[in-house]
Amino acid sequence: MADGDYVRLATLPDVAAFRDYLETLGIAMPCDETLLSAPQSPLSRPCSLLGRTTGNRFAVQPMEGWDATPDGRPTESLLRRWRRFGESGAKLIWGGEAFAVRHAGRANPNQLFLHDHSLEDLSLLRETLIQAHRDAMGGAEDLLIGLQLTHSGRFCRPNGPKMEPVILYHHPILDRKFGIPPDYPTLDDGEIRALIADFARAAKTAQAAGFDFVDLKHCHGYLGHEFLSAYTREGEFGGSLENRTRFLRETTAAIRAEAPGLPVAVRLSAFDLVPYRPDPEQSLPGRPGPGIYENYCDCMPYRYAFGVNPDQPTDLDLTETIQFLEILQSLDITLVNLTAGSPYYNPHIQRPALYPPSDGYLPPEDPLVGVARQVFVTWYLKQMFPEMTFVGTAYSYLQEFLPHVAQGVVREGWADFVGLGRVILSYPELPRDILQGSPIQTKRLCRTFSDCTTAPRNGLPSGCYPLDPYYKRSDHAKRLAQIKRAARE
Repeated sequence: MADGDYVRLATLPDVAAFRDYLETLGIAMPCDETLLSAPQSPLSRPCSLLGRTTGNRFAVQPMEGWDATPDGRPTESLLRRWRRFGESGAKLIWGGEAFAVRHAGRANPNQLFLHDHSLEDLSLLRETLIQAHRDAMGGAEDLLIGLQLTHSGRFCRPNGPKMEPVILYHHPILDRKFGIPPDYPTLDDGEIRALIADFARAAKTAQAAGFDFVDLKHCHGYLGHEFLSAYTREGEFGGSLENRTRFLRETTAAIRAEAPGLPVAVRLSAFDLVPYRPDPEQSLPGRPGPGIYENYCDCMPYRYAFGVNPDQPTDLDLTETIQFLEILQSLDITLVNLTAGSPYYNPHIQRPALYPPSDGYLPPEDPLVGVARQVFVTWYLKQMFPEMTFVGTAYSYLQEFLPHVAQGVVREGWADFVGLGRVILSYPELPRDILQGSPIQTKRLCRTFSDCTTAPRNGLPSGCYPLDPYYKRSDHAKRLAQIKRAARE
């Protein structure tokens, strides 16, 4: 099969054909032939967590939209997205938004961040979501809402398109890839402890606004994730696993001191792989080649990624991932959202898709392989930590067959919750339709065109430009079309 010439799932006629295709790929993944509606569906089963009970097994993943005001206030577009999260029918809202704990830690100049009006703004967002959920579902007593707290680390862009990185160590590949010079300063231990205080203040604000938990983001190459790969860093926050998890432990303690009784959760990139780039020998103007590994031969043993085999960094190694989960248990953190990789340097690992974003590459493997990799890792860790509650990731690519895999995964105990991200932008009512046994609106399913990534890469709001009329008819869509046309030409 030629690079990128993979079967498009929409062309498969039924579940049997999809299961046959999984078999040709060597993928063993739960996939139920017959869908059940509530209350028989495993997806409609309540789940007890954090002293509460959620009404079903769907979770909405955190998705910032590059659409707050420059001073971090909600806009109508942002409120609309949270309203749609509530209308989805999902009973676990994981973060809703990646909320930066300080202005300098924003991933984009229109991200929400902690400031003097944050209590008012977060309260408005939460109430907007809850009211939409009540209107759609008849009540919200079994709805759980968290807020993801973040600092974007080496991917900070708080003031515009120019990166203003905050790094913990020098990464020989990522520094070169993103233009970070060898003499660029790293965050010192004192600055880290000041940042920990910001996380605690943000958590206290979230608790006052009524959120049920906060997520300490440890994924996708952002700062919390970078701590876990700081093998080469000296001092209290680098080297040993004990030191590389000091940020987690001290931040958890600070939050519990500032916001007593507020549960802490973690979204974790359970594994990473080396960065990728388009194959220059197969790239054409406006069309990137398939992804290939960046040259890592001069970086061996590879000590720059978490959950990776240092002697073969194209392979994952879950040894420290398991140790990290043991540390979470010791901290009484029992709610974990598992993801992988980073959208900045290996997006096919993090969000399997058939079509690359503007700064990406064609998939080097069938995207179903990427889905299965994350589904399997979640299963493996769930078997090792059955008392913990796990949200699984990477389901959007499954399209028509998402409900069948989701039901099978929960029925067989591979995950406690099915987390939905990109598909919620195009089709927020999908969880509700699945649970009610309504026909799936296939024309609204995310086809992973990646415009929701290409747009923010070019300074535009993130939304589903191909399928959501709100974005499709906007001036931003015209600008996005111009950007894509210029890239092709």
